[in-house]
Parts: sequence; C-alpha cells; structure tokens
Amino acid sequence: MTLDVPTTPPAGLLTGTGRLGTASLGRFALTDGTTLPELTVAYRHDGPRPGKAPQVVVVHALTGSADAAGDWWAPLIGRGRALDTDRLGVLSANLLGGRYGSTGPTSIDPRTNRPYGDDFPSISTRDQAAAHWRLLDALGIDELALVVGGSLGGMVALEIALQRPVAVRHVMPIAAPAATGPLAVAWNHLQVQLLERLGVEGLALARQLAMTTYRSEADFEERFGRSRESDGRLSIVSYLEHQGRKLVNRFDAATYRILTGAMDRHDIGDGRGGIDAAMASLASGGVKVTGVAIQDDILYGPQQVKALVDAALAAGVPARHRQITSTKGHDAFLVEWDQLTVLLQEALAA
Repeated sequence: MTLDVPTTPPAGLLTGTGRLGTASLGRFALTDGTTLPELTVAYRHDGPRPGKAPQVVVVHALTGSADAAGDWWAPLIGRGRALDTDRLGVLSANLLGGRYGSTGPTSIDPRTNRPYGDDFPSISTRDQAAAHWRLLDALGIDELALVVGGSLGGMVALEIALQRPVAVRHVMPIAAPAATGPLAVAWNHLQVQLLERLGVEGLALARQLAMTTYRSEADFEERFGRSRESDGRLSIVSYLEHQGRKLVNRFDAATYRILTGAMDRHDIGDGRGGIDAAMASLASGGVKVTGVAIQDDILYGPQQVKALVDAALAAGVPARHRQITSTKGHDAFLVEWDQLTVLLQEALAA
C-alpha cells in the first residue's frame, strides 16, 4: 500500500504541549484503493519531544478521542504515573473515521463542501494504523518504545507494529484479538441494523446493546441486581437508557457504523499470508508482544487473547500472556488502574 507520505512535515505541528491539536496531512490512500482528498488527524502529545526520550503511542477504543492524558486514561499518563511524562513522550490520536477532530463522516468533504455522512468510505484497522504513521512521520517520531490500546485500540496497535516492525519495540493489545471473531461481528451487525432502521433512536439502542457486552454478569449483579428506581423501572434498564442518551449527545450514527465496520474487518493475517506469517514479521523486526486478556470479557474473551499470544510464540516473537482480574468485563481496561500500571511498567522494562 502506498501511504502518500508528504516529502516535508506540515508546518506548525508541535510535540510536548499537552494540548489537543490537529494536523493536516494531505491526500491519503485507503487499502481498498479509495483516496481521501485530505487527511486531518487530531492528536495530543505529552512529555519530552522526539529525540529527547522514548516515545509511546496510546490508541483509543470505539468512541474515544485523542485526549487519553486528560480524559479516558488520565490516571495512567502524567508525572510519576505508569506512563511517566517526565521520562516518556506519550502520543494519542483520534482514529481515522472518528468523531473528535480526525477525518471521518462528520468532516467536510472538500469536493462537496458538505459533511461526508454516509458517503464516507469504509475503512480498516490497517488504514487507521497507516493514518497514525502519517502523523508520527509528520511529528518526527520514528521509533516507538510501546504501542498500547484496548479493544479497537488494541487492534490498531497491532497494525501499527505490523506496518513498521523495526520501528516498534513492544506492542500491548488489551482485550483485542488477532482477528475479530464471529460473535463480535454478530453483535456489531445487530447494532448497525438498529442504526439503519431507527436513526438516532437506533444509536441509543445500539449503545445499550453494546453496554451489555462491555460489562460482565457479575458486575451487573453487583451493581443492579433486582433493584428498582423511584419510578418503578429496574435499575439496569434505567442505566442502559442513560448510557444510550449519553452517546446520542456526543456521537453520531454514521461514525459509529464506520468504526464498527473497521472492527469487523480486523484480521492481521489478511493479505499477509495468515496470522502466523504476520507474527513472523513481528519476530523478524524484534517486536515484543504482551497480550492482555480480561477475566469474564465476553466480547473478545481470554481465549482469543491467548490464541494471539500462542501464535506469536510459535513464530518466535518474545511474547507473554497477562490477564486483568476484574468483575468489570471488557471495560476493565478503562477502570483497573492499579493492574494496568503494573502491566505498563512491565512492558516498558522488558
């Protein structure tokens, strides 16, 4: 795939600011041959600039943003934290196809001067990783000590390492498989059908359905049981409806469809001769792998992460399997800060 890398970095891009910014990165070719006339990527970089300290990339999950250090992974990024910004540069970018500043369905198509909407092309985790590398090139970051992400972020992290194995020291996919399995595709299909048939109401229902896969039976039992709200509704129903409303207020159906489609297409072996061959390329580049599973994750279960690690080991990759112990299910990578701190420190020390 040709990445259309600009010959000179765009002007005005900064690292080490701890602020959200955007980079205009020129035309961008997708793996299916489609070309976006302009790629914009929103990003935040904390800590020392490239060349002054090792650099880390943190990749967000389905509805996340570039603001890992100020929002969804704030307990892990900063002075004295697991990703210590006194010693590490930490970059997070909004994924291609996302909602928070990067080119996606809500962006203006320069050819029409209207939002892309449902005309935005289908993308893959491979495209999202290539967009990350376009940004990294522009920022002057050519080596990564660690690439880490959970769920969709873990899938993209794997692709970032696979696209330039010699440039990545360690990759840590959390609650993410080598290829998306049929059960996860089935759940995404149901969510997309709700979007297409019911519009905004469908987006709320899709989020409610998704929330039942993000948590565990133990978590729901512990938090809600058979309790009821003052209006007589079961508390779990009230919770799900609240989550649906929250997403409608900050997201949109077209972006949700594009990002779930990228997850459905995720398969590191596609076009590379299979998963074993993909892992062999990591081995040849010297990439280390830590596959992190989550107890009671029903979306991308521990057995899927174990299979990824086993494939890596069979290919000669220095790989290890770790598991987060939690009742929170798939979403444990957004709440189990102490365990995540240990895992990140271990990976950086390896």
